[in-house]
Amino acid sequence: MKAATLHSYDEALTAPEFVTYEDVDDPEITRPSDVVVRIGGAGVCRTDLHIIEGVWRNHIDLSLPHIMGHENAGWVEAVGSGVESVKVGDPVICHPMVSGGHCLACRRGNDMHAADGDLPGITSDGGYADYLLTVERSLIKLPQSLAPKDVAPYTDAGLTAYRASKKAAGHLVPGEYCVIIGAGGLGHIGIQALAALCAAEIIVLDRSDLALGLAKECGAHHVVKADDGAHDAVMSITGGHGAEAVIDYVGEGNAIDQGLAMTRNGGFYYIVGYGGRVQIPAIDMIFSEKTIVGNLVGTYAELVELMALADRGLVTLATREYALAEANQALHDLHAGTVKGRAVLIP
Repeated sequence: MKAATLHSYDEALTAPEFVTYEDVDDPEITRPSDVVVRIGGAGVCRTDLHIIEGVWRNHIDLSLPHIMGHENAGWVEAVGSGVESVKVGDPVICHPMVSGGHCLACRRGNDMHAADGDLPGITSDGGYADYLLTVERSLIKLPQSLAPKDVAPYTDAGLTAYRASKKAAGHLVPGEYCVIIGAGGLGHIGIQALAALCAAEIIVLDRSDLALGLAKECGAHHVVKADDGAHDAVMSITGGHGAEAVIDYVGEGNAIDQGLAMTRNGGFYYIVGYGGRVQIPAIDMIFSEKTIVGNLVGTYAELVELMALADRGLVTLATREYALAEANQALHDLHAGTVKGRAVLIP
């Protein structure tokens, strides 16, 4: 099969080619629960850029050459002897975690914290290829209204954004505010998910006019340029108190300090993006009683919920399609910030 393969790290992200489009071996079924999926779409994620930079090499067991791509959807191509819930030809979306299902975290539905798990595209070969090896437990059948190429990024970007929005919606009530920092690939999904789940007023911050325009299309009530005046603008909108919830999809630069400063006393700051550091004096935590919440992708059940919203048209993805052979262009466009929404590779 064809694949876009990473052969070396590039810490500066300056190489003209990050991956090589080449022939590799087809994946093989070795276990009864294995499923081979013919890729219909593979999302291009900022995590892929971090993998290329080498950020992940000291945190996971990742060896080169490596096929990235952890946001995948397609059609069942082959199944192991024990697979019963899907058949060849079924359109499916792949939960990003491959887990055995027997540990306590899995039995509670928290597969992303599995004692023994695999993340295709991160810890093993992923979907920047014609075919992907996964397991039956990770697959969700798609309704006829949803095409694989249109939903692939939901498996990480969408699921992560949905999980954060669901947490915030659990305590937000009408008349309260939520600030969303970053209206890109994750943020534009988070805006729609939050609007579908609660009636809070949504304020969106971004440096990009392109992203702020997308935020308006997705239902943001207020958009604010993420510059030196952003804090004052948010305080003005919220009556000087800050927002009851802040969801930070950036997590680097000054976004964290800005996000915490915009969080109302007793409010919740949800950190999704990464690269920076959360630092707050203990006395400030005590006096403000702010809650800081981390977010790591989402559960299988939450991906089912997100697909239900997508099926009803309550959440839609802004995507830009690239052929698999154009993977380098997609990665460079993502790095340059010129992709509106999410980039998707199509074999």
